[in-house]
Amino acid sequence: MATEICCFMEVESFRSYMDNLFSENDDACFEATNKIKNLVIGSNKQKKFIIQQGVVPRLLTLIQNDNKPLYLRLNVLIIINSLAKGTEDLVQDLDKYGTEEILLNLALSSSTDPKMIEICLSVLKTIMQYPNKVRSSFFQYSEDINTLSRLIQLASADTSINCQSFVANILLSFSSQGNILNSSLNLTQAGGIPFLARLIQSEYEELQLPGLRCLASMCFTNRAVSDIVCATNYHGKPILEVLTSLVSRSNSPEIQLNASKCLTYIYRSGTSSLKSEDSKIVYKALPCLARLCSPDFNEKIRSEAAESLAYLAEIDSELQRLAAISNHLINNLANLLNCSNISSKESALKCFASLTANDETIRKRIIDMRGLIDEVLNALKENGSVKVAAVRCLHSLSRSVQLLRTTFQDHKIWKPLMNLIHDKPSSELMTVVSSTICNLLLEFSPCKDSLLDSGAIEILCELTRNENASLRLNGTWALMNMAFQAEQHVKTEIINTLGTERIFQLLGDSDTRVIMKSLGLLRNLLSTSLHIESIMASHAPEILNAIIMVLDSPHSSEIKEQALCIIGNLAAGAHDLILNDDKILLKLKDFLVMNDQKLQSGALFAVKNLMNRSSRHDKLKEVGIIMKLNEILEENPTDISFDDLNSIAKFLTKE
Repeated sequence: MATEICCFMEVESFRSYMDNLFSENDDACFEATNKIKNLVIGSNKQKKFIIQQGVVPRLLTLIQNDNKPLYLRLNVLIIINSLAKGTEDLVQDLDKYGTEEILLNLALSSSTDPKMIEICLSVLKTIMQYPNKVRSSFFQYSEDINTLSRLIQLASADTSINCQSFVANILLSFSSQGNILNSSLNLTQAGGIPFLARLIQSEYEELQLPGLRCLASMCFTNRAVSDIVCATNYHGKPILEVLTSLVSRSNSPEIQLNASKCLTYIYRSGTSSLKSEDSKIVYKALPCLARLCSPDFNEKIRSEAAESLAYLAEIDSELQRLAAISNHLINNLANLLNCSNISSKESALKCFASLTANDETIRKRIIDMRGLIDEVLNALKENGSVKVAAVRCLHSLSRSVQLLRTTFQDHKIWKPLMNLIHDKPSSELMTVVSSTICNLLLEFSPCKDSLLDSGAIEILCELTRNENASLRLNGTWALMNMAFQAEQHVKTEIINTLGTERIFQLLGDSDTRVIMKSLGLLRNLLSTSLHIESIMASHAPEILNAIIMVLDSPHSSEIKEQALCIIGNLAAGAHDLILNDDKILLKLKDFLVMNDQKLQSGALFAVKNLMNRSSRHDKLKEVGIIMKLNEILEENPTDISFDDLNSIAKFLTKE
């Protein structure tokens, strides 16, 4: 009852000065704003109440009125700043009234008082921390390069530290959301890089940090911006040298971390100015990130450092090796994996996945850590990105023959992976899970039979129909592995489930990787004489047409070589089918003397099998293959092996 009376009194009190807020009497209006200001500070409930009363349009009108006294307009801006520091829903409510655009216009106006500009920038910085949906109007308005340039000018060296910090944080949000590539390029053209170069060399950490974060965001996966950063000097000092100096232990952990991130993102952008073997990466960024994973630092620093280190070493085996022996990193990551914060677990898993991507010794060191595989499997029960990181870790570990035969079998890791697939996960998670299953289906993996029994063929065939090219690739790749040296009933089930029509479609896929694996699948299906006879008895016309389609296509010689190898298999196990197909024979004749080693060797492989397995040499002579073999022998080419030349000579001698 007391609460209800209190709320009623607040409403009545509000109504008593609402009229004053809309009064043209500046003193009365100022008094009303004072009461509203005191009401909303520190209370999200009161902030929501004020917005619901329709006060925001009046507040925005007041700050835009140049005829109103400065003290009143400043007071109103303080109210808006307080409202913006509420919940995300409250910020969305402010956005409905065009608050961002009004504040940006006000900040950029040459007639606006510096104190007002500072508060406007403070509000914009707060609003920009929220997701895209809150800031769409700002992005549309501020993508104009001239607007960005004017915003940067507001943070000149002679303005307050707060102004410079607010602008840097606004630009950080701008460069890391929406169309990141275009945003970063626009910001670069607006003079963003010299501005950030000045900030990161400041003596004030509150300027260095947003400057480093914004620079890292601009360089992330953006070679064009990274190239410009590498070529830029500020007051005679290259930015790369400045970043390298900031990695030093004499700076705070936050500065070290973000400077290392900048170097990491510049290197990973693909710029030719900073390679993996550069001392700035090998002796500065990598050791710094490994050091920051230590329990000596707070969990947030450790988590970010582990994630950045994972990205730094992800594609370079030497960096992975160096990281693994740096500063007790593996033990520190295991410690981080046991932290209660879910993001820390995710970062540790990402780093483990990166470190174990290539090196068997590192995999063994990590998997031998007590309880680690159980932690990875427990992470599969988590939600979202943590689950993805756990599967990525398993994917890296699954590249080990030894682990597939031991740890993966002992823990029946195929079971949770299949459960994930049945749960219809996101495309990202499905891509990583299916990549891991590809490895579990290799011929030396004892998990292979268990996956077959669990219905993997049907699931993988369905993946080949997915609109996502990566999933089509993984589905086809896994089927290719499954078909390798498989029993006939497995191959028959693959063909019957997938269907020859789907195989034909995969061979015409828009992604050449899918075509290569589809040809690999066909090659594995047609690998022994018994299996070839059985499969071709039912599907010969479709398969031969598919092969001709590939050979007639404009695809690369690598793809066509695979098709020729399939013909070679058929020539060994169903040679009459090849000898009765003039189209294929004429293709072989042409490829025998083509100036392309892959096509020539593929054709020669097929012809040799025809020579050895068939007595119908008259057919080879009829289509001109014998003549081409004579030409090859006469030319004695160096790119054909001695054994192949010897085989040709023996065959022609018999003829």
